[in-house]
Amino acid sequence: MRPTFRVRVGVPLSAVHRGIAFEERSRRILQTYLSMSIRRVGGASDGGIDLQGWWWLPPPATVSDPSASVGVLYTDAGEPRRRIRVIAQCKAESKKMGPNYVREMEGVLHTLNATAAHLLAEREEGLVGTEPIPTVALLISQSNFTRSTLLRAMSSPLPFLLMYLPPLTLGAQQSEGEESEEEVEDQIGTAMWNAALGGESGVLRGEGELRWERKIGDVGRPGLWWAGKKLKNWVPPETKLDEELDDSLQAA
Repeated sequence: MRPTFRVRVGVPLSAVHRGIAFEERSRRILQTYLSMSIRRVGGASDGGIDLQGWWWLPPPATVSDPSASVGVLYTDAGEPRRRIRVIAQCKAESKKMGPNYVREMEGVLHTLNATAAHLLAEREEGLVGTEPIPTVALLISQSNFTRSTLLRAMSSPLPFLLMYLPPLTLGAQQSEGEESEEEVEDQIGTAMWNAALGGESGVLRGEGELRWERKIGDVGRPGLWWAGKKLKNWVPPETKLDEELDDSLQAA
């Protein structure tokens, strides 16, 4: 089991520890609510990537996509889940996230996509209909996004998911105890994706939706729906796919 970094609400942290805590908070939310098996990779040589992993979603029902059959696993209920590579940049800053972060992630995506295509050609030369597994970029911010950032990300030809996670505050707690702190940490202020990800011609082929879900006494959060139905959260146990992901990103 990988070690986790938890923060006590209201306890001041250094800039470094605040960044690590936000990355861990982001990782846990993605894995708990959006079916992503994620690991932290942040460091001096992270290339701008703080998190990486797989997004486990149903294969597209209406479009033939050769990459959708690669690495398919099955839930306990026998439902197939395809894998989509995800990389994320997390920013626990007080100022709004600017469009330069979108441009930076676009550069990382271009490099990863070119490397993945090259490696696939070397490994599976002569195979017809094979395609590299798509990669989605996540920008996760503790502050809101500027208007120019939203315009840049929403118009990008590359798949983006933007998430705003509000800062943790004592006043947001409903009750005392560890459970209430987890509820505070799980808050998602905003989540949106562009057409290159969620559109009919995008990675999700128009079958995925982000819908706002709310319970009594809860501020609510976006939930993932698929083909008009609530998608049950699921991630597989750690497998050799983790090593494969590491190899592909290191090659880039």
